[in-house]
Amino acid sequence: MSDYVAEFEDYLRNTKSVSSNTAVSYLRDLRSFLEFCSQNGCADPAEATTDFVSKYVEHLNDKKKSNATVRRSVSSIRCFYGFLLINGVASVNPASQVVLEKLSTKFPQILNGNETKQLMAQPDIITPKGCRDKAMLELLYATGIRVSELTALNVDDLDLKLGVLRCRSSKICREVPVYPAALEALSDYLLRVRPKIVSPESGQALFLSLNSRRITRQGFWKIVKQYAHQANIAKEITPHTLRHSFALHLLENGAELKDIQMMLGHADISSTQIYLRMMNDHFKEVYNHCHPRAKLS
Repeated sequence: MSDYVAEFEDYLRNTKSVSSNTAVSYLRDLRSFLEFCSQNGCADPAEATTDFVSKYVEHLNDKKKSNATVRRSVSSIRCFYGFLLINGVASVNPASQVVLEKLSTKFPQILNGNETKQLMAQPDIITPKGCRDKAMLELLYATGIRVSELTALNVDDLDLKLGVLRCRSSKICREVPVYPAALEALSDYLLRVRPKIVSPESGQALFLSLNSRRITRQGFWKIVKQYAHQANIAKEITPHTLRHSFALHLLENGAELKDIQMMLGHADISSTQIYLRMMNDHFKEVYNHCHPRAKLS
């Protein structure tokens, strides 16, 4: 079965073209399941039944794994058996009929307009660090790209003249417009700061740490936390918060869901529809708070 794990990884990366992070998650989930198979009398995982996969789900629940983690694990297992079916190794997909607990809707944190403005105002653009940080924050909110995509950007992915960012995820490249304030911040960083911190080891990395290395996800996470604290934003803010805020703010201002899907790089529009549900939930809250007849008991 170990050979099929390696082939499954190749299938994920080269046929399904999933992101590197998604592939790592799927493979981690799969190895955990295969270990469970080995320890619980399932010598050939290709012969596993729906009942056996359900027992694995019970095992995850007993370990107090969250509903989201359990659902992702089953999704990974289902994808693996789909791969085995394609290759004639398995005759059924035992994970396809597994019944899961309903996942409660927990919307992500969103910055409002004032909080976004406050966050963007925190970096001291006079300093090299502040100038770079301002450019990163503005670009993330301007485009809604993932933090992994932000840190992977190269200089030639940005076209200041056309005002677009070319974002590459796996084999897919999408172009996202960049608003003027973000272009200004990026131009300032590229002209005034990056030339001073670049080194032969930097390569073409767009955003560099002050020691000339490509900025890391962990490094940017700390930057966001620092400025959120400085701005006295009480919400739990992560780099992904800016991606969520980008999407919801576009939707609230009239953007089509399909266009937002393309800019976010979602393969399936169902992933984008959460923002529609969030917006509807927000409008209900405003209605109940503001409509005079809604306040009557």
